[in-house]
Amino acid sequence: MLTCSEAESYGVNLFQHLYVRYTFIQKNSYINFRTDIGLSLVHINFVPTKYLKAMDIIKLLQNELTQEAATTRKFLALVPLDKPDFAPHEKSMKMMDLVTHIADLISWPKLGVETDELDFATAPYNPTKVEANEQLIAILDKGLAESLASLAEVEEAFLEKPWVLRTGEQIHAEMTKYGLIRVSLNQITHHRAQLGVYLRLLNIPVPSSYGPSADEQNF
Repeated sequence: MLTCSEAESYGVNLFQHLYVRYTFIQKNSYINFRTDIGLSLVHINFVPTKYLKAMDIIKLLQNELTQEAATTRKFLALVPLDKPDFAPHEKSMKMMDLVTHIADLISWPKLGVETDELDFATAPYNPTKVEANEQLIAILDKGLAESLASLAEVEEAFLEKPWVLRTGEQIHAEMTKYGLIRVSLNQITHHRAQLGVYLRLLNIPVPSSYGPSADEQNF
C-alpha cells in the first residue's frame, strides 16, 4: 500500500491517468467506467502510478470476444437443427435464423475494423445455410479468429473513428468502431439468451453462461 506521503507525491499522476481513461470513455459508449476506475485503484495499492500502464482496450476486447465465444460454443452445440422453423411466438425469429445470426455476430468486430460502414443496399445479409452443429461452430470459430487478428493490427485510437450502418440513404445507426464492437458483443449475449429460451421450451438442457443454470452448475 502507498503511504500518505507517497500518495500525495503520486496524486497528480493518478488524476492524469484517470483523466486519460475518462476522456476515452466519454467518446465511446458501452464501457464500464466503474470497472476502469476500480482496476486503476487496485494497481495504485501496489505500484506508484507513474509506472502504471494504461489499460489495453484492444487486449480487453480480444479477451472478451474469446470468453463469449467459449460460452456461445456450448449453446450452438445443442441446437436442434431438425427444428429449423421452431419459434416460441409468431413474432419471434425462427430457430435457424436465430442461430446463424448468433454464430455470425462474432465476425462483426472485423467488419468494424476493416470497413467504415455496412450498406445493406449493396451488401444484403445472406446467412450461411447449415445442416450440422459443427458447421455453426465452424462459422463462430472462423469469425472469432478473424476478429482477433483484425484487432491485433490496430491501435486503440483507431477505434474512435466513425462507423455507419445504412440501407442506401437511410441511416440505421452511427457510432464509433469501438461502439460497433460493443454492440456486437451485446448482441451475442442478447440473442444467446433468446436461444436459451428456445432450448428450455424444447426441454433441452440450458448451459451456464455468467453463472450456473438450472442444468449446469459451473461458473
